[in-house]
Amino acid sequence: MNRSFFFNWNIFKKHNNKNIILNFGPQHPAAHGVLRLILQLEGEMVQRTDIHIGLLHRGSETLMEVKHFEKSIPYFDRMDYCSMMSQEHAFVLAIENLLNITEVNFNTNLIRILFDELTRILNHMLAIACHALDVGSMSSIFWAFEEREKIMEFYERVSGARMHAAFHKPVNLFSNAIDDSLLQDILYFIQNCFTTLNEMHNVLSFNKIWKQRLVNIGVLNSDVCLNYNLTGVMARSCGIKRDLRLSPKDVYSSYNTISFKSYFGVNGDCFDRYLIRMLEMGESLHISNCVINKLLSSKSNIQLTNSVVWNSVYFKNNNINSYTSMEDLINHFLHWHTGLKVKKNVQISYIEAPKGEFGVTLVANNTTKPHKCKVKSPSYYNLQALPILAKGHYLADIAALIGTIDIVFGEVDR
Repeated sequence: MNRSFFFNWNIFKKHNNKNIILNFGPQHPAAHGVLRLILQLEGEMVQRTDIHIGLLHRGSETLMEVKHFEKSIPYFDRMDYCSMMSQEHAFVLAIENLLNITEVNFNTNLIRILFDELTRILNHMLAIACHALDVGSMSSIFWAFEEREKIMEFYERVSGARMHAAFHKPVNLFSNAIDDSLLQDILYFIQNCFTTLNEMHNVLSFNKIWKQRLVNIGVLNSDVCLNYNLTGVMARSCGIKRDLRLSPKDVYSSYNTISFKSYFGVNGDCFDRYLIRMLEMGESLHISNCVINKLLSSKSNIQLTNSVVWNSVYFKNNNINSYTSMEDLINHFLHWHTGLKVKKNVQISYIEAPKGEFGVTLVANNTTKPHKCKVKSPSYYNLQALPILAKGHYLADIAALIGTIDIVFGEVDR
């Protein structure tokens, strides 16, 4: 090797000595331990961002193709592990579409909505608290984690697990854990949670330092959102009025029976996205309150006295007391171990998950297992916006920009 190469200072004259290539993550606390960014800096200003993902890849979609449909539900708890039941809901809807099931028990839909909205609060509490912590505010995380703990206790009461619930099932779901006492406890939680939201709002929304770190930082416009297929809070912060829960064509699980509203930004910056998440938590509390009142006032009053029952799917007789029949119990045992054979079909289902539109595509091939399973995760698409958000901002803003996207790499890498 020509040693003169090391002393050829002309090489350095061709480059501005202020340009730096910097690795951000995966060890950095704001990088979730599995995100690597290669940043090109000019001084402290970010000029280019290259995203490296795949450090948490587990092949979840391929694993689902070797298991029976209903046995893949727990995988969805482990994708976005901050929005567990929401993702289960999307997969369950896809299975129901494959089975050509158009009508589901109204109370079952209400229960799905209830836990979807509690999950939205669970997600946004973590997103805002960790975002604030990355920026330098510690107070919010203590309030947020106290409320999250209460929601995870509700998870545990209905499923036996605090996080990986595997609660939702296709067709009708009845659980003896959902009774009037649980609903009353959730109502009590809703009343107190408004107080916590007000405290977080007062500490953050009017804080001069918080606003300096977020206002006019990471501005997006609607064209970028549409071109990159951004959804959820990322899109609504730019003024794009799209929420599947309110869409006449895409509404699901009886959301159209509840009166509520969605919120949209004006500036498309980090502060708008923070405010939308705060407002959505308040709206989720309102939706949960409406759902519980409907359930408590229902004439059938849920009557959730039996274990999980898959009416018309696992039992020959559409009878809630099927566990008292030996023949039906044998039939259930057979289907659970051999799986339910699904005719050749392709179906797609979408829901408005806390991070955006979460979709599941299932291909059935007249067997008991999915021929193909493809997941469309909002975090994967929203992460595309990071190079656009980061360009022209300081290195110190990168942590704030990652927090505003609200990404979980369980669903990015899958």
